[in-house]
Amino acid sequence: MKDHIPSESSVNSDQKNGIVTRRRALMMGAVTASAVVSIKPALAQTAGSVLNCEIPVPGNNAMGGYIAPDGTVVTADTPGAFPPAGRNFTGEEVRRAMNGRTLPGTSYDQSQAYVNYIRRLQSGQSGFTCYASLQMPR
Repeated sequence: MKDHIPSESSVNSDQKNGIVTRRRALMMGAVTASAVVSIKPALAQTAGSVLNCEIPVPGNNAMGGYIAPDGTVVTADTPGAFPPAGRNFTGEEVRRAMNGRTLPGTSYDQSQAYVNYIRRLQSGQSGFTCYASLQMPR
């Protein structure tokens, strides 16, 4: 049996009538497949960048402030407050600390205070976008 190759006029009339030809369906499938291939690496790259983003403790808005155990920024003379971290923490380090580990180079209590500070971050503060990204399901 010989395949019927529709003439240009019949393809146009078929498309006008809402009939999708096999060729058109195959072309649409190819476009969809290439879109999936290009989206997956972008999502993987995003997940990687979330773990490498950085959170300063305290951020630029509270430079020089100490961190109280509840995560608030206080003056240096506040009893029980911890000095600034001295370095930024990566998203991966913060994620681990939120799951029970301590932040690198900190005591347990100091780490808890820093994590409490991070949990209090609000939009516009240094590190907020990184922290918010950690909260999104993967």
